[in-house]
Amino acid sequence: MVFSSFSFLMVFFPAVCLFYFLVPQRFRTARNLVLLAFSLFFYFWGESKGVLIMLAVILVSYLSALLIGKAGGKKSLRRLGLGLELLACLGVLVYFKYAGWLLGAVNSLLDAGLPIPQVVMPIGISFFTFQSMSYVFDVYKGKVPVQRNLLYVAFYVSLFPQLVAGPIVRYETIAAEIVARKETAEDVYAGLQRFIMGLGKKLLLADVFGREAEAIFAVDASLQGTPTAWLGAIAFTLQIYFDFSGYSDMAIGMGRMFGFHFLENFNYPYIARSVTDFWRRWHISLSSWFRDYVYIPLGGNRRGLPRQILNLLIVWALTGLWHGASWNFVLWGIYYFLLLVLEKLLLGKLLKKLPAIVGQVYTLLAVILGWVLFNCTDPLLLGPYLRELFAFRGSFDYVLATLRQNIPEFVFGLALCTPLPLKLFRLAPDKPWAELLRCLWLLVVLVLSVLTLTGSSFNAFIYFRF
Repeated sequence: MVFSSFSFLMVFFPAVCLFYFLVPQRFRTARNLVLLAFSLFFYFWGESKGVLIMLAVILVSYLSALLIGKAGGKKSLRRLGLGLELLACLGVLVYFKYAGWLLGAVNSLLDAGLPIPQVVMPIGISFFTFQSMSYVFDVYKGKVPVQRNLLYVAFYVSLFPQLVAGPIVRYETIAAEIVARKETAEDVYAGLQRFIMGLGKKLLLADVFGREAEAIFAVDASLQGTPTAWLGAIAFTLQIYFDFSGYSDMAIGMGRMFGFHFLENFNYPYIARSVTDFWRRWHISLSSWFRDYVYIPLGGNRRGLPRQILNLLIVWALTGLWHGASWNFVLWGIYYFLLLVLEKLLLGKLLKKLPAIVGQVYTLLAVILGWVLFNCTDPLLLGPYLRELFAFRGSFDYVLATLRQNIPEFVFGLALCTPLPLKLFRLAPDKPWAELLRCLWLLVVLVLSVLTLTGSSFNAFIYFRF
């Protein structure tokens, strides 16, 4: 069940809001149980068998944290608790997400003839396992206290707004709000606004760009021509941003309606002045996760340059693999590793001296090429597509026809990649008429989104694959 589906918009979400707000605010435990029940049903609806895997991960995380908490100064018991968590979460990830790919690679390299299990990967497995691990890691480091109530741990991991596609919420971010929070009319209104804008990003922009990207990438690259190949790359660049940031907006908005304040997951990444800056702005919850739980524990930049480069290689190889069991994701991770090392050794200082527009153009070009690598899951398609981008041949007929058909989407899409529209939105005076205009604008976005949903068959979130 995706957020931009009729079953969610017309049935599930109204039902959870009705049951939740019917419970008086003073009965916090009852409200939490309502959200927990609906969250488990939400996951069960989309992954009936996978819910047992998620519950098993929750139980292991709960017990591991308890063991760490009871160990006191006994390092062996603390490490045992951490080891159990890693074994469970990484074991689940490796089996369900990578087993087939790894065995296939072994068979290809060694002609081993190993049987490959037909495993169905549970949706959102990369998100709920990483979220569970972050809780146990923080208990191990003493950053958060052990939560002794199993229902609270289950509630934290399974909360439906961020369950299957993030953002990856740290336990410390919402620990206090799980136990005691106050849902205000202002939060509900602000959360609803954020949800509607995210829904509009998804249905009115991401899906339009997605249809164009899918159509172009499906054609033999040698038959496209350079202008069309660039249109496909740019369309996918816009699709994945509005798809994922739209989902994050909806998740953050719904969380706020229920009294939770999730951290931001995107900060206008396409205006970044360097690739380093881009990764401070894109999928912030994932990049900060790898920084805090992999890069820094490995030594970060504290052990000299060679070790720092090795740490970066490990982090970006893992980041690539996190996105999927495919060689193009590994190459995508290594691609960004090379760019980041280049910026650290040479390019970073130069970019700071040049006008901002130079860094922005360089970064955007690097990111677009990275998304081509990301989108070409078949390695045999990647080379021809990249060659076509720089072949400098073909006409602009298809590009011009596409732009004419989708002028509003491209205009709004490019504008929303910058903070300008939000600044203009907030510049409106604090007057009743201005608030009325904002409400009318949101109503238009909502109505157009619902109307678009009725006539569209393209409605899948990219990050549901992960």
